[in-house]
Amino acid sequence: MASVPSLASTVQQRLADGLSAALPDAASADPLLRRSDRADFQANGILALAKQLKGNPRELATKVVEAIPANDVLKEIEVSGPGFLNITVTDAAIIDTLAARAADARLGVPFNESAGTTVLDYAQPNVAKEMHVGHLRSAVIGAAMVEILEFTGETVVRRHHIGDWGTQFGMLIQYLIEHPHELDHSSEAEVSGEEAMSNLNRLYKASRALFDSDEEFKTRARARVVDLQAGDEETLALWQRFVDESKIYFYSVFDKLDMDIRDADVVGESGYNDMLVETCRILEESGVAVRSEGALCVFFDDVKGPDGNPTPLIVQKSDGGFGYAATDLSAIRDRVQNLKATSLLYVVDARQSLHFKMVFETARRAGWLNDEVKAVQLAFGTVLGKDGKPFKTREGETVRLVDLLDEAVDRATAVVREKAEKVGLTETEIVENGQYVGIGAVKYADLSTSAARDYKFDLDQMVSLNGDTSVYLQYAYARIKSIFGKAGDRTPVAHPELELAPAERALGLHLDQFAETVSEAATEYAPHKLTAYLYQLASLYTTFYDQCPVIKPEPAKEVAENRLFLCDLTARTLHQGMALLGIRTPERL
Repeated sequence: MASVPSLASTVQQRLADGLSAALPDAASADPLLRRSDRADFQANGILALAKQLKGNPRELATKVVEAIPANDVLKEIEVSGPGFLNITVTDAAIIDTLAARAADARLGVPFNESAGTTVLDYAQPNVAKEMHVGHLRSAVIGAAMVEILEFTGETVVRRHHIGDWGTQFGMLIQYLIEHPHELDHSSEAEVSGEEAMSNLNRLYKASRALFDSDEEFKTRARARVVDLQAGDEETLALWQRFVDESKIYFYSVFDKLDMDIRDADVVGESGYNDMLVETCRILEESGVAVRSEGALCVFFDDVKGPDGNPTPLIVQKSDGGFGYAATDLSAIRDRVQNLKATSLLYVVDARQSLHFKMVFETARRAGWLNDEVKAVQLAFGTVLGKDGKPFKTREGETVRLVDLLDEAVDRATAVVREKAEKVGLTETEIVENGQYVGIGAVKYADLSTSAARDYKFDLDQMVSLNGDTSVYLQYAYARIKSIFGKAGDRTPVAHPELELAPAERALGLHLDQFAETVSEAATEYAPHKLTAYLYQLASLYTTFYDQCPVIKPEPAKEVAENRLFLCDLTARTLHQGMALLGIRTPERL
């Protein structure tokens, strides 16, 4: 289906026609249209134009208004202040535009004409280590960006760059060789994520204690690192056992988060080992990297340490070992040359911003990034406790992600249970909805804050039915669904001939901005813009519901049908918008 022009774009076109008729020299001027609380829209482009043409802005504005032919979209245009245009559209234009959106399965959201291929790097846990609250944001923000970008027509290749390589594996593998049953499972049945993690935790702690206390074991463990890096078969087979055990655990956590993580998309640090030597050779031969005190380094004019000396990006250490930079640069080469990416998006903690700035600049100097291929770090802030400090347990430990999610689901289930009797939910529905509401609450709290900012993790607030929470949106959706259960033989029908009440107009104008919001969230990598839009939608719907009876007291047939039409489009928009954020909308709550 052809894309549905929004009211804003139609109004913009009418104004542009008026501009070029009144002022042929200014045919390409932008009317600078935006939503306004004075009218439906305000255009203030004539002020800049008047400056340019050295004319009186009010006179010019009047001239433009007079040149706009009578039409069925613009109801009233008022020249106000120094030369603003306050524009009110007709009720018919609102309903006609919404009817076109409703007729489209995509609700009028167009495909991006310049869509390309984005490799999205998110959800990067470490092998043999427990996932904690710090792993939450990368997973949640990344998964939402996958959905939003794919919906706008971008080809998205997901990459989970797990930490599956490094010196700690020498210690773990050596310990497993000397204690061969440490990763055995209690039964042949499917292993739970909890069991896999407790095996890994126990082994990690025991091997660490031995490594710190026994010099001979430490020597054997270090020799094992050399075997691993040299590709020794027995060592690699044991390393693979750690990776496989960790994946059982990772997938169980992502499953709790209601996230689709596919095995083929998990390409850890080890996935780029075969490229490291060549990456270093290319960088050194092209002069992008130079040897300094035996290490292969890239220097930058604007990156200096506290002592004022340049801080380089170390690609290869003086002992021949490779750092993160070599792996990250090899990953860029692979993603650009093999996966044919036009954009690389890294959802990574803001504390790694300097590292990525240096890596991206190095890749640009090497020619892997250029005008056709861009790399962006979607940097996110820290999850804080209620006290505004980084989120820790009472004992000062990092909070396990599983515990956090379980508690959110428990709290949400209690909230759902309180209301369940009224709606007649079964126990199965209560449990299922508790999960949707709990996990939705965690995701929404994360996504409703601009990624770059820190946010406070406050479960009481997150599962509250009032305020800017996912539960508030989920209840709005379920409330609309319940209306259709009571509507009898009345069905949603758009009636452009009707006069709209203020709450209907406000809801209608907001519904019309869905496509624009989705495309903004995609191009700016800003899921919080979609969240803000949906919260506003639910709020406007609540006002509409209070002020405009749909079922009782029973309005006239056409009015009821038109209001049901607004209800239906609101429900579909909420459902689609929440799905893009990775949040479920139960039909009954």
